[in-house]
Amino acid sequence: MSVDHRELGRDLEFFATTPIVGAGLPLWLPDGAVIRNELEKFAAEQAARSGCRGVYTPVMAKKELYERSGHWSKFSEDMFPEMKIGGESFLLRPANCPHHAQVFAARGRSYRELPFRVRELGSMFRSELSGVLSGLSRVRQINLDDAHVFCSREQVQAEVIVALDAIERCYSTLGIAERKYRLSIRGGEGQYLGTDEQWADAEDHLRGALNARSIEYVEAKGEAAFYGPKIDVQVRDAHGREETLSTVQLDFNQPERFDLEYTAEDGSKVRPVMIHRGLLGSMERMTALLIERFEGRMPPWLAPNQVSILPVGDRHQVEAERLRADLEARDVRVAIAPDGSLGRRIREARTHRDPYIAVIGDNEVHGGTVDVLVPARGGRAVVDAGVFVAQVVSGIKERALLPAAF
Repeated sequence: MSVDHRELGRDLEFFATTPIVGAGLPLWLPDGAVIRNELEKFAAEQAARSGCRGVYTPVMAKKELYERSGHWSKFSEDMFPEMKIGGESFLLRPANCPHHAQVFAARGRSYRELPFRVRELGSMFRSELSGVLSGLSRVRQINLDDAHVFCSREQVQAEVIVALDAIERCYSTLGIAERKYRLSIRGGEGQYLGTDEQWADAEDHLRGALNARSIEYVEAKGEAAFYGPKIDVQVRDAHGREETLSTVQLDFNQPERFDLEYTAEDGSKVRPVMIHRGLLGSMERMTALLIERFEGRMPPWLAPNQVSILPVGDRHQVEAERLRADLEARDVRVAIAPDGSLGRRIREARTHRDPYIAVIGDNEVHGGTVDVLVPARGGRAVVDAGVFVAQVVSGIKERALLPAAF
C-alpha cells in the first residue's frame, strides 16, 4: 500500500473529498475523526500542563479587526472575500491571534495575572488556489492548535522555554525524532511591522531560549512572520519534503495595534509582549504526517479500532461479548467480527491496521485466555484474558508508540 496519506486516507476511510463540498475542504470520516479527536485531546492536555486556559472565539469578525491587526494589508489576497451584512463587512479569519488579543483586552489586566495564557483549537481560512490543494496537507479550512501568551518583557525567555519543552514532550510521544529547529528572522525586502529595536530584542529572546535548552538550530533570514521573528520546527514528510509543524513566535506589534496594556506594580501602564505558540500545528498537517510516518498503522492510542475480537464460531460469541465489555468499560475501542472464515477475518483486521487481533475459540473459552495477534510486532501468543486487557489499557493510557508484546 502507498505511503501517500491521500491514498491511505481513502483506502482506510480516514477522510474524503467531494466535488460538491469543494477542493481543500476534506470530510473527516468516522475513523479519521477518532485520530483527530485523540490528537485534539492530547494537544489540550499539553496546553493545560503548560498553563494555558481554553477559550472559544468566532471564526469571523468585522473587517476592521483584521485591518488593525495588519492581516488585511498583508494577506487580503489569500483571504476569502468580505461578506456584506447590514451595511458592515465581515471576514472569515485567516488567523486566531486578533481574536485572542481581544480576549486579553476584555477587561483591565494587572501584572499579577501575567503570564496570561489562552488556547483554542480554532478554525481559520485561507483562499488557496485549487492547484496547490493536496489531501490534508494543504487545505482551505485549517484547524489549528493555537495558544497565545501575554507577558512582560522579563518573562519572554522563560515562556519560550515553556513552549519548547512542551513541543519536545509532544514530539517524543508522537515518535517524531527527526526534527530541525529554525530561527526565522527578518531579512530581504519583506514588509515587517515594528521597529529595528523591537526586532533585535525579540530575536535575542528566541536565541536565548534555544541556547538555554542546548537546542541546535539554523537561522533563516527572511522567513520571519510579518509581525515578529519565530522558531519553526521542521519535519520531513514521507516524500522528503520539509514541513513546518510547530512554531513559537514573538509579536511586539499586535499589542501596539490593539493598544493592549496591563497595570505594572508601580501603577504605570505597560505594553505586554504577545507570544504565538502552536504545539502540534494544524490537525490536518499533523494527521497527514502521522498517516504517512506509520503507513496507516497508527499507535494504539490513535488507532480508530484498537482491538478486533474474532470468535471462531457462534458458541464463542458470549465470551467475545464479555471481553468486549471488559475492554469498553476501560474506554478501549473494540469491534467484534463474527462472520466469515477466520482466515478472511484476520486478513481484514490486518488490512484495517488494527493493533490487536484477539481470537477466541474452544481452548480460550475453557482456559479464560485470548489468542492474541499483534501485527506491528509480528507476534502471536495465548495469554490470560485479564492480562491481555490490563496490558492493552496500560499501553493506550501511556500513549505507547507500539502495541504491547505478549
